[in-house]
Amino acid sequence: MSDAELVLRSTRVITPEGTRAATVTVSGGKITAVLPYDAEVPPTARLEDVGDHVLLPGLVDTHVHVNDPGRTEWEGFWTATRAAAAGGITTLIDMPLNSLPPTTTVEHLRIKQDVARDKAHIDVGFWGGALPDNVKDLRPLHDAGVFGFKAFLSPSGVDEFPHLDQDRLAQSMAEIAGFDGLLIVHAEDPHHLAAAPQHGGPKYADFLASRPRDAEDTAIAHLIAQARRLNARVHVLHLSSADALPLIRAARAEGVRVTVETCPHYLTLTAEEVPDGASEFKCCPPIRESANQDLLWQALADGTIDCVVTDHSPSTADLKTDDFATAWGGIAGLQVSLPAVWTEARRRGHTLEDVVRWMSARTADLAGLTRKGAIEAGRDADFAVLAPDETFTVDPAGLQHRNRVTAYAGRTLYGVVKSTWLRGERIVADGEFTEPKGTLLSRTR
Repeated sequence: MSDAELVLRSTRVITPEGTRAATVTVSGGKITAVLPYDAEVPPTARLEDVGDHVLLPGLVDTHVHVNDPGRTEWEGFWTATRAAAAGGITTLIDMPLNSLPPTTTVEHLRIKQDVARDKAHIDVGFWGGALPDNVKDLRPLHDAGVFGFKAFLSPSGVDEFPHLDQDRLAQSMAEIAGFDGLLIVHAEDPHHLAAAPQHGGPKYADFLASRPRDAEDTAIAHLIAQARRLNARVHVLHLSSADALPLIRAARAEGVRVTVETCPHYLTLTAEEVPDGASEFKCCPPIRESANQDLLWQALADGTIDCVVTDHSPSTADLKTDDFATAWGGIAGLQVSLPAVWTEARRRGHTLEDVVRWMSARTADLAGLTRKGAIEAGRDADFAVLAPDETFTVDPAGLQHRNRVTAYAGRTLYGVVKSTWLRGERIVADGEFTEPKGTLLSRTR
C-alpha cells in the first residue's frame, strides 16, 4: 500500500467475493489492493472516504448506438459518453450501424476511431458489422480489434446495413467461427414480421401485434441451429420474448455456445402502461406485457439471461412521431439504466450485487474485457459511487444525451450516482464533468 496514489474507502464495497467494508488502493490507474476498512492510509496517498455510499465497479455497456459520424444530430461521442458517465457507466462498446459510414471495413473503423478519440469521456470500444457482401472484411476487422460482429436477421431500419438471410448468416458465421470470434445478432424473423398485421397509427397494441413473439422465437431457433452446426459463439441481442427461453436453456444444455442479453426497458416498462402515440416507448423487438416481464426476471435470476445492456438508440425528436409504424424505433436510456434496473430489482428482492453482475461483470466477460467489471487487484480503477436508497424523478432537461426524449420521463427511481471514476480519476461528481479522459479500447489490447 505504500505506493498507493489514491485510496477509496466505503462501508459498502461490492467485490467478487461480496459486499463488505473496505479500503481500495489505486496506483497508475489500476486497483492494487482491496484491504480491510481500517487499513492505514499512507501520508502520500489521497483519501476519498465515501462513507456509507456504495462503491461499485464502473458499469460496462456493450450495446450503445452512438451514431457518430454521419448522424451526429441523433447522438455523438461527446454527449453519449457524458450521459454514460453520469449514470455510472465507465465503458461502452459502440454498435456498427446508424453511423455513416457503418463499421463494416477497417477503413470505416478507423474513421469512427478518429471521430471518437478526443470526445470520449469514458472508455470506448467498437463492434464490427456483418453484411451480406462483407465476409472478406470480417477477419481484417477482427485483427484490427473489434470485439465481435453484429448482424440483423430482419431489416435494420437503415438502408446501409442490410440484413442476412439464412445462407448469408451461415457464410458469415462460418468465417467468424474460423477465428473463434463472436457473432451478436438482432434475432427477428422477417417472414413472421411480414405476415403479422401492419396497421400503423398511434395504438401501441397494434404496434405490439406487428412484432410478434414468434418472430423472435423462430429467429433464435435458426441462430441456435447454425451455431450448433458450426460450433460458433453467438449472442442474442435485446431479448424481449420470454417464449424463447426454453430454446436457449436446451441449447446450453447441449453445449451450444450461446449467450443472451436483455435491456432495462424490457425489465422496467410494460406494454400495458404505454400510452397511445407515445413512440418514445417504441423499440424493436418491442416492450411486451407484464407477465412476459416476470419471466425475463426469472431468467436473469437463474442465469439463462446473462446480462443487461441499454441498447441506447436515440434519434432527433421529430422522428419520434405519434405513428408507431413510421416513428424511429429506439429507447434512449444510458444515464438512467442503473437506477431503472436497481429500482425494479430491489422491488423484486434482488441485490445490488446482482445488478453489478448483470451490468458490469458479465458484460465485461462477454466482450473479453479482463481489466473491467470488478473491484479487485489488477483491474482498472473504474468506479461508480451510488446512494442506493436515495430517489430522484427523471427530468428530461437533466439528461446528457443529445436529444432528451426518454421513456423514463417522470418516473421516480432509486439510486443516485454521486460520482464516477475512470482509471482512478473522478470524471463526474454532482453533475460536474471533467474534460474527456476516455481511451479507445481494442480486443487485442
